[in-house]
Amino acid sequence: MNEILCRQLALDYCCSVEDIADSCNHFSVYSPLNGRRLYKNDDNVFLKIAVVGGKILFSGRPDIIDWCRERYSKTGGEWFFEPGTIRDLERRLHEDRYTVRMLHPFYIADRISPVFTGNYDVRWYEGSEIEVFRGDKRWNEALSFSVTAPDVLAVTAERGDEILGMAGASMDSPIMWQIGINIADGYSGMGIGTALVSLLKNEILSRGILPFYGTSFSHLASQRVALGSGFVPAWVEMSTHPDVKL
Repeated sequence: MNEILCRQLALDYCCSVEDIADSCNHFSVYSPLNGRRLYKNDDNVFLKIAVVGGKILFSGRPDIIDWCRERYSKTGGEWFFEPGTIRDLERRLHEDRYTVRMLHPFYIADRISPVFTGNYDVRWYEGSEIEVFRGDKRWNEALSFSVTAPDVLAVTAERGDEILGMAGASMDSPIMWQIGINIADGYSGMGIGTALVSLLKNEILSRGILPFYGTSFSHLASQRVALGSGFVPAWVEMSTHPDVKL
């Protein structure tokens, strides 16, 4: 397993690097550790779960962790996020007025690969240069303008004054940056997304940082971009948040 990913998940799930690499499920009381991936309102986590390497990581409040340990100590990770398990989790979450917030697959890439671009210019934006796109909703997947996970690097495909697509990277942690991608209307299916994500992935790796890519289980086009850019499936993650409707 990738060494940087092991270090990151250990920080995110309040366990050791050795725990990430072994074959056992692990249950930890959540504490916001320095170096974790930073997201809004993550100082007070009720429950989050990751499946990685065929096993399951649980981190959260003591009472829900005790419940998960009793129920899932011997459960394998391969089929864990099937609908029946999600319903089981939701019933328990509802007791504390929580619900599932996010359930996504994540990919990593640890090798620089050749990139084939098309009939367009490639332009890079870094740091404060990214501010020119603030408020431009065309690039809402590439750039988030998050305070906790700031956008640090972006690359565009441009033809004259027109931007055909953009890939952006957010600094979710010091050692792992997340990549997002948007393609302008009329330019999908031309390989622009794969080229831009590949360029950005290569640049991030050249800086000694591990790029990762999250998407939806049903977003097949996004998954194809990840695979075509040299990413491989690495883990699946679920998070929770308060359910104001309950």
